[in-house]
Amino acid sequence: MRRREFITLLGGAVATWPMVARAEQAAVPMIGYLNNGSPESDASRLTGLRRGLNETGYVEGRNFLVEYRWAGNQPDRLPGLAAELVRLQVAVIVAAGLLPALAAKAGTTSIPIVFSVAADPVQLGLVASLNRPGGNLTGFNGFIGELGAKGLAVLHELVPNIATIGFLVNPNNPISELTTRDVLAAASVVGPKVQILKASTDREIDAAFVSLVQAQTGALLVGNDPLFNSRIEQLVALAARHAIPTMYSWREFVVAGGLISYGLSLIENYRQTGLYTGRILKGEKPVDMPVMQTTKLELAINLKTAKALGLDVPPSLLSIADEVIE
Repeated sequence: MRRREFITLLGGAVATWPMVARAEQAAVPMIGYLNNGSPESDASRLTGLRRGLNETGYVEGRNFLVEYRWAGNQPDRLPGLAAELVRLQVAVIVAAGLLPALAAKAGTTSIPIVFSVAADPVQLGLVASLNRPGGNLTGFNGFIGELGAKGLAVLHELVPNIATIGFLVNPNNPISELTTRDVLAAASVVGPKVQILKASTDREIDAAFVSLVQAQTGALLVGNDPLFNSRIEQLVALAARHAIPTMYSWREFVVAGGLISYGLSLIENYRQTGLYTGRILKGEKPVDMPVMQTTKLELAINLKTAKALGLDVPPSLLSIADEVIE
């Protein structure tokens, strides 16, 4: 082959490489991930999500890509971030929480959305029913209101002589009213009074603990909220500083030094979310996929923290704990 012909042939091949690369990239589905929090607070969620996707045959970077969008606990950014994912024409949007789910729903009626929310998605207006969601949304229901009520009962079993237990909620969270209602109803049965504390900023979280001390409230239940769940170190440090026995919703708090937690497993929750996402990538439609229910709850106890607070953990709790940190 002559040199000129070779150069011409090579030039033509090189010119086609970007086209081939773009074609291959276009063939790889892209998932949009939308969360109100930050990457630092998402390790357990993403571990579970990737695990579920892997179980359906999808490996990130190999046969699917992800566009991550975090709002940094600024909910007003969520609609714009959802719009970005829609413009990118992602194959499916994973909405981590109620506010991301609402933003995604408002942004598209065609792109499938898999959500994970803390309360009844029918009551919240996300789907028509649990068995037949309708539209382009399906996902996972954590029933956090009921779990908060159970958490109050477990905390009271740990500190039975406490007359008043504080309940920390974020007034900006649409489900705070529902969870407060359930916790107050549980308190009327279990026995202790409940002091409602509201916080939507770091400074207000600090102030809530000051209010607890001033009111001589003996223990605290922290509501399941994106803000609180992204402030694990702050909340654990405040509880230790003021020597307040505190119940959390995630085991991640207990691993970080918190006393006790009761709630759904984040990793299992998002593994299920990943399974649904993988099934949608394979061609299933959200309208045909019932909303999943909480299947795995976990109780975690930190005995080192209990000892520092002068608490003896009842054998009845130790016997049913999923994780005990010594």
